[in-house]
Amino acid sequence: QNRAPARVSVHLSSAMSWSPYTDNGGTVLAVAGEDYCIVAASTRLSSGFDILTRDSSKLLQLSPKVVLASAGMQADMKALQKMLISRHVMYQFNHNKPMSVTAAAQLLSNTLYYKRFFPYYTFNIVAGLDDQGRGAVFSYDAIGSYERSGFFCQGSGKELIQPVLDNQLKAASPLVIPSKSDLTSLPLEQALDLVKAAFVSAGERDIYTGDQVEITIMTKDGTRKDSLQLKLD
Repeated sequence: QNRAPARVSVHLSSAMSWSPYTDNGGTVLAVAGEDYCIVAASTRLSSGFDILTRDSSKLLQLSPKVVLASAGMQADMKALQKMLISRHVMYQFNHNKPMSVTAAAQLLSNTLYYKRFFPYYTFNIVAGLDDQGRGAVFSYDAIGSYERSGFFCQGSGKELIQPVLDNQLKAASPLVIPSKSDLTSLPLEQALDLVKAAFVSAGERDIYTGDQVEITIMTKDGTRKDSLQLKLD
Protein backbone atom coordinates (compact mmCIF):
# COMPACT_ATOMS: atom_id res chain seq x y z
CA GLN A 1 0.00 0.00 0.00
CA ASN A 2 2.91 2.35 0.56
CA ARG A 3 4.52 1.68 -2.84
CA ALA A 4 1.70 2.84 -5.11
CA PRO A 5 2.07 6.57 -4.36
CA ALA A 6 5.80 6.29 -5.00
CA ARG A 7 5.23 4.81 -8.48
CA VAL A 8 2.65 7.48 -9.23
CA SER A 9 5.00 10.26 -8.15
CA VAL A 10 7.83 8.89 -10.31
CA HIS A 11 5.47 8.67 -13.28
CA LEU A 12 4.27 12.26 -12.79
CA SER A 13 7.83 13.50 -12.36
CA SER A 14 8.97 11.94 -15.64
CA ALA A 15 5.88 13.25 -17.46
CA MET A 16 6.41 16.78 -16.20
CA SER A 17 10.06 16.77 -17.33
CA TRP A 18 9.20 15.91 -20.95
CA SER A 19 9.48 18.75 -23.47
CA PRO A 20 8.35 18.93 -27.10
CA TYR A 21 11.41 21.05 -27.89
CA THR A 22 15.08 20.30 -28.31
CA ASP A 23 17.96 22.52 -29.39
CA ASN A 24 20.08 21.02 -32.16
CA GLY A 25 22.61 23.84 -31.96
CA GLY A 26 24.37 25.69 -34.74
CA THR A 27 25.13 29.32 -35.44
CA VAL A 28 23.92 31.65 -38.20
CA LEU A 29 24.82 35.25 -38.95
CA ALA A 30 24.35 37.93 -41.59
CA VAL A 31 26.20 41.14 -42.46
CA ALA A 32 24.80 43.85 -44.74
CA GLY A 33 26.86 46.35 -46.71
CA GLU A 34 26.03 49.17 -49.08
CA ASP A 35 25.94 46.84 -52.09
CA TYR A 36 26.19 43.32 -50.68
CA CYS A 37 24.85 40.93 -48.07
CA ILE A 38 26.69 37.98 -46.50
CA VAL A 39 24.81 35.11 -44.82
CA ALA A 40 26.71 32.29 -43.11
CA ALA A 41 25.79 29.21 -41.07
CA SER A 42 27.59 26.29 -39.46
CA THR A 43 26.63 22.82 -40.69
CA ARG A 44 26.93 20.71 -37.52
CA LEU A 45 23.69 19.18 -36.20
CA SER A 46 23.90 17.99 -32.59
CA SER A 47 21.78 16.51 -29.84
CA GLY A 48 23.32 16.86 -26.41
CA PHE A 49 26.92 15.64 -26.74
CA ASP A 50 26.19 13.64 -29.91
CA ILE A 51 26.92 14.87 -33.44
CA LEU A 52 24.04 13.66 -35.63
CA THR A 53 25.47 14.95 -38.92
CA ARG A 54 28.28 17.23 -40.04
CA ASP A 55 26.53 18.48 -43.16
CA SER A 56 23.14 19.98 -42.27
CA SER A 57 22.27 23.18 -44.12
CA LYS A 58 20.64 25.97 -42.11
CA LEU A 59 20.17 28.32 -45.08
CA LEU A 60 17.16 28.55 -47.38
CA GLN A 61 17.37 30.73 -50.48
CA LEU A 62 13.80 31.86 -51.13
CA SER A 63 14.75 34.03 -54.10
CA PRO A 64 17.94 35.34 -55.74
CA LYS A 65 17.96 38.25 -53.28
CA VAL A 66 16.48 36.65 -50.12
CA VAL A 67 17.97 34.05 -47.75
CA LEU A 68 16.49 32.65 -44.54
CA ALA A 69 18.98 31.46 -41.91
CA SER A 70 17.66 29.41 -38.98
CA ALA A 71 19.28 27.73 -35.98
CA GLY A 72 17.64 25.78 -33.17
CA MET A 73 15.38 22.74 -33.49
CA GLN A 74 15.81 20.89 -36.78
CA ALA A 75 12.20 19.64 -37.01
CA ASP A 76 10.72 23.10 -36.46
CA MET A 77 13.23 24.62 -38.89
CA LYS A 78 12.17 22.19 -41.65
CA ALA A 79 8.47 22.82 -40.92
CA LEU A 80 9.01 26.58 -41.05
CA GLN A 81 10.98 26.36 -44.29
CA LYS A 82 8.28 24.21 -45.90
CA MET A 83 5.64 26.77 -44.94
CA LEU A 84 7.64 29.71 -46.31
CA ILE A 85 8.42 27.92 -49.56
CA SER A 86 4.71 27.26 -50.20
CA ARG A 87 3.82 30.87 -49.35
CA HIS A 88 6.55 32.12 -51.68
CA VAL A 89 5.22 29.98 -54.55
CA MET A 90 1.73 31.44 -53.97
CA TYR A 91 3.21 34.96 -53.90
CA GLN A 92 4.94 34.44 -57.26
CA PHE A 93 1.72 33.19 -58.87
CA ASN A 94 -0.23 36.17 -57.53
CA HIS A 95 2.33 38.90 -58.26
CA ASN A 96 4.39 37.47 -61.14
CA LYS A 97 7.65 38.27 -59.39
CA PRO A 98 9.80 36.82 -56.60
CA MET A 99 9.34 38.09 -53.07
CA SER A 100 11.44 41.07 -51.98
CA VAL A 101 13.50 40.91 -48.79
CA THR A 102 11.11 43.28 -46.96
CA ALA A 103 8.10 41.20 -48.02
CA ALA A 104 9.84 38.00 -46.89
CA ALA A 105 10.68 39.64 -43.57
CA GLN A 106 7.03 40.55 -42.99
CA LEU A 107 5.89 37.07 -44.06
CA LEU A 108 8.19 35.41 -41.52
CA SER A 109 6.99 37.77 -38.80
CA ASN A 110 3.34 36.91 -39.55
CA THR A 111 4.13 33.19 -39.66
CA LEU A 112 5.92 33.22 -36.30
CA TYR A 113 3.21 35.30 -34.67
CA TYR A 114 0.50 32.93 -35.94
CA LYS A 115 2.29 30.16 -34.00
CA ARG A 116 2.83 32.26 -30.88
CA PHE A 117 0.96 29.88 -28.54
CA PHE A 118 3.14 26.93 -29.60
CA PRO A 119 6.13 28.70 -31.22
CA TYR A 120 8.61 27.32 -33.70
CA TYR A 121 11.78 26.69 -31.67
CA THR A 122 13.99 28.41 -34.21
CA PHE A 123 16.26 31.45 -34.13
CA ASN A 124 15.86 33.24 -37.44
CA ILE A 125 17.47 35.83 -39.68
CA VAL A 126 16.15 37.05 -43.03
CA ALA A 127 18.82 38.70 -45.15
CA GLY A 128 19.24 39.93 -48.69
CA LEU A 129 19.25 42.99 -50.95
CA ASP A 130 16.46 45.56 -50.91
CA ASP A 131 14.93 47.38 -53.87
CA GLN A 132 17.80 49.89 -53.88
CA GLY A 133 20.42 47.12 -53.96
CA ARG A 134 21.51 47.75 -50.35
CA GLY A 135 22.06 44.96 -47.86
CA ALA A 136 19.29 44.21 -45.36
CA VAL A 137 19.32 42.01 -42.23
CA PHE A 138 16.18 41.29 -40.19
CA SER A 139 16.45 39.54 -36.81
CA TYR A 140 13.57 37.91 -34.91
CA ASP A 141 12.43 36.70 -31.54
CA ALA A 142 10.36 33.52 -31.10
CA ILE A 143 6.98 35.10 -31.82
CA GLY A 144 7.74 37.34 -34.76
CA SER A 145 8.93 40.68 -33.39
CA TYR A 146 11.70 41.85 -35.70
CA GLU A 147 13.96 44.74 -36.57
CA ARG A 148 16.22 45.69 -39.44
CA SER A 149 19.90 46.09 -38.68
CA GLY A 150 23.28 45.98 -40.39
CA PHE A 151 24.34 42.65 -38.87
CA PHE A 152 23.11 40.01 -36.47
CA CYS A 153 23.92 36.56 -35.14
CA GLN A 154 21.62 33.78 -33.86
CA GLY A 155 22.11 30.33 -32.39
CA SER A 156 24.42 28.60 -29.94
CA GLY A 157 27.42 30.80 -30.81
CA LYS A 158 25.58 34.12 -30.58
CA GLU A 159 27.12 35.16 -27.25
CA LEU A 160 30.60 34.61 -28.72
CA ILE A 161 30.15 36.22 -32.14
CA GLN A 162 27.73 39.13 -31.59
CA PRO A 163 30.19 41.13 -29.41
CA VAL A 164 32.84 40.75 -32.14
CA LEU A 165 30.44 42.09 -34.76
CA ASP A 166 29.41 44.96 -32.45
CA ASN A 167 33.05 45.90 -31.94
CA GLN A 168 34.27 45.58 -35.51
CA LEU A 169 31.27 46.83 -37.50
CA LYS A 170 30.24 49.66 -35.15
CA ALA A 171 26.69 50.26 -36.36
CA ALA A 172 25.03 53.52 -35.37
CA SER A 173 22.56 53.41 -32.50
CA PRO A 174 18.89 53.45 -33.61
CA LEU A 175 18.35 56.17 -30.96
CA VAL A 176 20.64 58.67 -32.71
CA ILE A 177 18.79 61.67 -34.18
CA PRO A 178 18.91 62.25 -37.09
CA SER A 179 19.08 58.55 -37.89
CA LYS A 180 22.21 57.16 -39.51
CA SER A 181 22.73 54.14 -41.74
CA ASP A 182 23.44 50.94 -39.84
CA LEU A 183 25.16 49.30 -42.83
CA THR A 184 28.82 48.48 -42.45
CA SER A 185 31.31 50.53 -44.45
CA LEU A 186 33.69 47.57 -44.79
CA PRO A 187 34.39 46.36 -48.33
CA LEU A 188 32.94 42.96 -49.18
CA GLU A 189 36.17 40.98 -48.89
CA GLN A 190 37.05 42.48 -45.49
CA ALA A 191 33.56 41.74 -44.17
CA LEU A 192 33.86 38.17 -45.47
CA ASP A 193 37.20 37.75 -43.69
CA LEU A 194 35.62 39.03 -40.47
CA VAL A 195 32.75 36.54 -40.75
CA LYS A 196 35.18 33.66 -41.25
CA ALA A 197 37.38 34.76 -38.35
CA ALA A 198 34.33 35.02 -36.06
CA PHE A 199 33.27 31.46 -36.91
CA VAL A 200 36.77 30.10 -36.37
CA SER A 201 36.83 31.71 -32.92
CA ALA A 202 33.35 30.42 -32.01
CA GLY A 203 34.24 26.94 -33.27
CA GLU A 204 37.07 26.75 -30.74
CA ARG A 205 34.74 27.43 -27.80
CA ASP A 206 31.25 26.23 -28.74
CA ILE A 207 30.85 22.47 -29.19
CA TYR A 208 27.69 22.97 -31.27
CA THR A 209 29.44 25.15 -33.87
CA GLY A 210 31.83 23.20 -36.06
CA ASP A 211 32.67 21.06 -39.09
CA GLN A 212 32.00 23.61 -41.83
CA VAL A 213 30.52 27.04 -42.56
CA GLU A 214 28.33 27.56 -45.62
CA ILE A 215 28.36 31.13 -46.90
CA THR A 216 26.03 32.86 -49.36
CA ILE A 217 27.12 36.21 -50.81
CA MET A 218 24.54 38.37 -52.60
CA THR A 219 25.49 41.36 -54.78
CA LYS A 220 23.98 43.18 -57.74
CA ASP A 221 25.88 40.76 -59.97
CA GLY A 222 24.15 37.73 -58.49
CA THR A 223 24.70 35.13 -55.78
CA ARG A 224 27.82 33.10 -55.11
CA LYS A 225 28.70 30.45 -52.55
CA ASP A 226 31.72 30.05 -50.32
CA SER A 227 32.69 27.71 -47.49
CA LEU A 228 35.06 27.47 -44.56
CA GLN A 229 36.37 24.32 -42.91
CA LEU A 230 36.16 24.27 -39.09
CA LYS A 231 37.41 21.78 -36.50
CA LEU A 232 35.78 18.35 -36.62
CA ASP A 233 36.00 17.63 -32.89
